[in-house]
This record gives sequence, C-alpha cells and structure tokens, in this order.
Amino acid sequence: MINSPAPSYLDELNEIQRNAVTTLEGPVMVIAGPGSGKTRVLTYRIAHLIKSGVAPWQILALTFTNKAAREMKDRIEKVVGSSANRVWAGTFHSLFARILRVEAHHIGYPNDFTIYDTDDTKSVVKEIIKSMGLNSKEYSVGAIRSRISSAKSNLITPKMYGYNEELLAQDKMARLPMLHKIYEKYVDKCKQAGAMDFDDLLLQMFKLLHKVPEIRTKYQNQFQYLMVDEFQDTNYLQYETIKLMVNYEGSNQNICIVGDDAQSIYSFRGATIENILQFSRDFPRVQTFKLEQNYRSTPFIIEAANKVIKHNKNQIQKKIWTDRPDGNKIKVIKAITDTDEGRRVADTIIEQKNRYNLSNQEFAILYRTNSQSRIFEEHLRKQNLKYRIYGGLSFYQRKEIKDLIAYFRLVVNAKDNEGFKRIINFPKRGIGKTTVDKLIQIADDNGVSLWTCITSIDFTGRSKKQLTSFVSLMKALRQKVQETNAYEAACFIAKKSGILDLYKNDPSIDSKNRLDNINALLDGIQEFVEDDEIAEGEEFSTDKSLARYLQNISLMTDRDTEDGEEVDVITLMSVHAAKGLEYKSVFVVGLEENLFPSYMSMSDPEKVDEERRLFYVAITRAEEYLTLSFANQRYQYGNSRMNSPSRFVEEIPHENFEAVITLTQKDHLSKPKILGNFKKAIGQGKLSYIDPSNFNPSPSHKIKEGMKVMHLKFGRGLVKKIDERMVASIYFEDLVDNAEKRIMLQYAKLEILED
Repeated sequence: MINSPAPSYLDELNEIQRNAVTTLEGPVMVIAGPGSGKTRVLTYRIAHLIKSGVAPWQILALTFTNKAAREMKDRIEKVVGSSANRVWAGTFHSLFARILRVEAHHIGYPNDFTIYDTDDTKSVVKEIIKSMGLNSKEYSVGAIRSRISSAKSNLITPKMYGYNEELLAQDKMARLPMLHKIYEKYVDKCKQAGAMDFDDLLLQMFKLLHKVPEIRTKYQNQFQYLMVDEFQDTNYLQYETIKLMVNYEGSNQNICIVGDDAQSIYSFRGATIENILQFSRDFPRVQTFKLEQNYRSTPFIIEAANKVIKHNKNQIQKKIWTDRPDGNKIKVIKAITDTDEGRRVADTIIEQKNRYNLSNQEFAILYRTNSQSRIFEEHLRKQNLKYRIYGGLSFYQRKEIKDLIAYFRLVVNAKDNEGFKRIINFPKRGIGKTTVDKLIQIADDNGVSLWTCITSIDFTGRSKKQLTSFVSLMKALRQKVQETNAYEAACFIAKKSGILDLYKNDPSIDSKNRLDNINALLDGIQEFVEDDEIAEGEEFSTDKSLARYLQNISLMTDRDTEDGEEVDVITLMSVHAAKGLEYKSVFVVGLEENLFPSYMSMSDPEKVDEERRLFYVAITRAEEYLTLSFANQRYQYGNSRMNSPSRFVEEIPHENFEAVITLTQKDHLSKPKILGNFKKAIGQGKLSYIDPSNFNPSPSHKIKEGMKVMHLKFGRGLVKKIDERMVASIYFEDLVDNAEKRIMLQYAKLEILED
C-alpha cells in the first residue's frame, strides 16, 4: 500500500466523488446523476485500486460498449501508465467470450466455438421453420429470434418454456403455438454445430459459473474487484451472472456498480430497473454515494429535470444541483402543425446561431421516434443548414423508404431501370437472381428498358408465372396513379406491393420502426396533397400527382448521395441514442400526448415512468439552451389529428420558462405571458383550435373577397383578394408572423363565417 500524500488525481474530484473513488472494500453503489462526472469516478477508482497495490488483472470492469471500455482504459493509462492494459475492461459479451474460449469444454462446447451473428441465427431459424412445415409468414424470423432472446435473457430454458403456461398462452394468442418447439430445436442445432449466438455468450457464462463450482471459485479468486458501468441497463441474466462472479453469498463482495435509475430507458432491450433498485437489498453492507452535482447544465434546466422525475414512484431519491450561473430559461415552441414545428425549429436554430455565435455542431434535435426526422430534415435543408442523423440513416436513405420510392418511380416512369432492379423481387415473389440477370442482359443487348424487355418476351419455365404476375401488378398500380392524387396512389402502392403487410406481419422492433417510417412518408405525401398554401417564391401548381411529389423530393434524395463526412453539422437523433451525449443547445420536439409519452405506454404506469425517465435524459443533454416544442395538429396515418401537450412539459414549473413562442396568439409579441399550465395557456386568448372532425369547409367557388373565413390550420381570416388563378390572399388575425397567406382555393380548407 502507498503511504504517501494523496495522489494528485484525487484533487480533481469533489468530496463525494473522492469518497466513492477511495472506498475500495465491500459493495459500493454510485448513483451518478447526469453530468456528474460518472466516467471520471469509474476510471479513477480503477486507477486508485492499482495505485493501492491491486494487480490490474484482478480487476474486472464491465461496460456496455467497446467505446466506453476504450475510453476507460485510455483514462486509466494517463494515471497509472501501461499497466492499465492488463485490466480486464470490456463489454459483457467480449469478456465473457474471452473466458468461454478457455472454459467452454466444461459445459459441452468446444473452446473454439463459433459465434453466430444475426444472419447466422436467421438462417438457422428459417431452416427449422421450413423443416417443421410451418407457415413462414406466420412464424416470422424476427418474432422468433426476439422471443428466444427474451427467454435466454430471463434464464428460461426450452424445457422451462414448454412448462410455462403463461408463455405458451401468449404464443397461442400470437398464433405461434409451436414457438417453444422451435426454441428447443434452435438450441439443439447450435449445440450440435458448436456455436453460440450473442445471447449465449451471457447465458453459457452463467451456466459455467453456476454448474461448475471449481471454475466459479477460480474466477472469484482471480477477480478480486468487480466494476459495472451503466448498471441500470443490465438485464436479469447479467445481474445473476454478476452475483456469481463476486461470491454473492460469501464475504468477499468487492463490487462497485455505477449508474442512475433515473436514466433507465432500455426495457425494450430486456434491461430492468429492478436490478439497481434492489441492489441495496441484495448487498446489505453496501455503501452508497450519490453524485448530485451537475457540471453540465444551467439551473433552470436542472430544476426542470428534478421536478419532472419527482413524479416517478419507484426511484432512488436524489436531487441534482449546480453552482453554475442562472443562464437562459427554457423556450417553448407551440406550433400549429408538425410542418410549422419543423420550420420554427429551423428558424430558432438560425436565431441562436446569430445571437449566441453557435456552430452547427453545438445543436441537437431529439425526437421520440426516428420516423419524426423527415420534417426536420426537410426544413433544415430549406434553410441550407447541414445536419447528420446520429446512429442511423437520413430519412430518404432508409431501406424501406428507398424501396417504396423505387415503386413510385417505376410506376411513374416505366424506363426507370434502377427502380426496376430494386423492387422486381421485393417483397420476395419468387423471381431469382438468374432470371433478373437474364433480363438485364437481354435489355442491354437490345438497347431497351427492363420494363420493355419483360413485357415483350414470352418467358418459359418456373419464372413465367411470377413475371406475368409482376407485370399485372405494375399495370394495376400505373392505372391507379393515373386516376388519383399522390396520397391515394401511394397508399395503394404500399398495400398492393406487399410492403405494408411485410412489416405488419413481423412484430419485431425493427419491423415496427420500418412501418413507422413508411407511415411517416405517407403522411408527408398526404400533407403535400392537402397543402393549400403557396409560399413566397414558390412555383404555382395545382398538380397533386405522384409524379409531382417525386419531383418535389428529388433534391432531398439527391443530396443524400453527397460524399464527404461533415464535422460542423446539426445532430438529429432519437432520445435513446442521445444518452451520454451533451450539446450547447438542445431541441426536444414532438412533445405531445401519445407521441412523447408514447401511446404504447398509456395503459401501464411503469411504462409511463420509463417515458418520463426518457424525457429526463433528453432535457439533461442541454448545457446552455433548452427548447421544447409541440404541434397542435399532426398528420398520423393520413389524418390530421389534434394533440394535447405532453404531461411532462406541464410538470415543469412555469418559473423555468420564457414566454411561449407561438404561431397562433399575436398578443404574445406585445405582452409576453409566462407559461403556467399548458392547457390553460392553450385555452386563453384569441386561439382558433378547430377539431378536424367538426370542421365543415365551404365550397371553394362560394368564397369571395371581403368574406370572413376559418382555416383548419391558420384560424380566423379575412379574404383580401382573389386573383385570376383562384389564389386567395387572406389575412389571418391570430398569426404572430407571416399573417397574410396565399391559398389555392381549389384545395382550400376554408369555412365561411357569418358576420
């Protein structure tokens, strides 16, 4: 042990951090609020162990990402030198795989076992479904894999699954009564092949420690100190394995967990908040350190976070605080529609860039679902603001969007060979690569399009039926496009092509996200069709066809192909992806009931609590400027729906807000009002909120100059002028800015008001 003055690195810590770092023996729980220096405490604690005489290889540090493990080792190395490389620091999967490579033979696997990736597991499941003669549409690979993964994460073996009446009943309701048999065969096939999937790396590690006492003792003796980062994100299996690693029932319990129950947001991945909530019951001798000082955000943001999370019932009580200066209050954008929300967010970013001299990379737009990105992408592009989608693709680059747009393109233009090649066998219709290659060769030899080729040649053999069916489908789609507007045509194509059913019939999270994106695209097309406003400088057109829509989005899809990785860009991402990140200015958007919190959480108080934790994570990403936004109307599944502001915004004290930034209450400019209760604020003043179900637009030919009218989006207005093209100039009295709108009467949603 070192008997010298306190190491210099301890001087960088506040009192609570220092106590957490220097308390080395026994179970320790560090509850780390957002921006409280969690990573520093974690790494300095490991460094302090080494400085205190603990051998690096006796320390096991478990993380959830390779990036976190690398960062941890880099920081430790700066304090203790190259010996940091001998610490066992890495993800659960990588470190457990490392141990299993040495010990797997004890549980019936070869030490050189194969690790099956996602494609491998899909292939095995497909083979089993086929061998059992099951319907592949009912027994989708995504659903089966998800269910098997969940079972493994909860330590449910195939045998236990077969006796679990609740699970069997759930499978029966989901029309998957043979799922437990598939699970049994899947496990057998993997074992026969000497292979483990990613879940097995955790499950087999547990079995190794549980079933082989001498191996359990070996690693308990080797790893004298165990550290677990982001403990609130662990699942049941991970926690049970951790208990075995630290001799749960013995005296040597040198385990330190670091996490924050208020940031537990991954239940959909199997994480359970119960692990961190019950840790003190499982380890009664635990010493708890609460890192409550926030070094990231201003007091108004911190106070908002405290007030919001206070509404959750099951939590470890803490109150984050900061000694930073007051800073700016929280802005609120109340938009008329989701399109207005996108425009106002882009405008506010420009305003903040100019006022506070911020660069693009200091901004982040956070949304509840990835499908919301489309509107913000479009408005950022209109303002020539560069952006990137963090951890994902730009909306128009997502596979499901490119697939559907390829259908649109081929239906509109039969000569579109790239569109043809993309969708000829998607969804799968039995047209193989050999047939497609033959078509391409014939088309190239004769200098014609693939469509001309497929409609001119009399094919024989197995492919004839499928090709004939495809031609019939495309002709039916083309007929529909010629008869109707872009939205009705797009919906028809999405349904008849089989794309909608493909994702509807697969209950996996990935398929649900793809379906959400497709619906977001269709909502955008519906908005294009129903838009009756002509913006300043825009080309006048009454064309609402699918061809016109494709022309409108061509610039967006073209810009997605630009090369080069921009650095100074605005970041767009889901709140889940934002955890652990921070930005000078953060916009949390779409704050409406049934969107954030999600409609899927409404019937379950525990799920609403997780949604609240997600909001807590979102607002604590902001360092200086926090803006919250919501829209009164939003297109969802082709309909314009009225929305209530999210309950989470109402839980923030009104003292933390600036005046409402609104498009629909003009006296906010001259007499700014502090936002108290959102619902009261919405109901006050000259606000024109119209329920679409009660709105009764008048025939466009009856609208004359001088009439008072009501617009579904813009409220009460006076028709000032109607030109020869039947474009009305209308002054809307409730609008704060840009009060005079030019409306195409042919598509207008105007109700004539009586004087």
